[in-house]
Amino acid sequence: MKKIEAVIREERLEAVKDALEDGSYFGMTVSQVAGRGRQNGVLLQSRATEYRVDFLPKLKIELVVLDDDVPAVVEAIVQNARTGDMGDGKLFVLPVDTAVRVRTGDRDDNAV
Repeated sequence: MKKIEAVIREERLEAVKDALEDGSYFGMTVSQVAGRGRQNGVLLQSRATEYRVDFLPKLKIELVVLDDDVPAVVEAIVQNARTGDMGDGKLFVLPVDTAVRVRTGDRDDNAV
């Protein structure tokens, strides 16, 4: 099993969620986060004053999938989160040793 963490633009969530559901991947956790990358935030202007916003609002999507499903899930997220502009986000794939469904006690592949 693998855990996929994707940090994406807020406005791309619906497209990513729809693509994952189309592939029968329904379970996910979405969190509001803030971050910065190479763009180092954005420069904004308010009346006569300029100021920098270092940490931009993003969403983090987390889901655990079986190893065989990783390529399809990664592709669905990347294709639907991409705008082609700086700040589209990042995606990470991490190993998962154990998963337990709290309600039933199912473990590992049966819990995903």
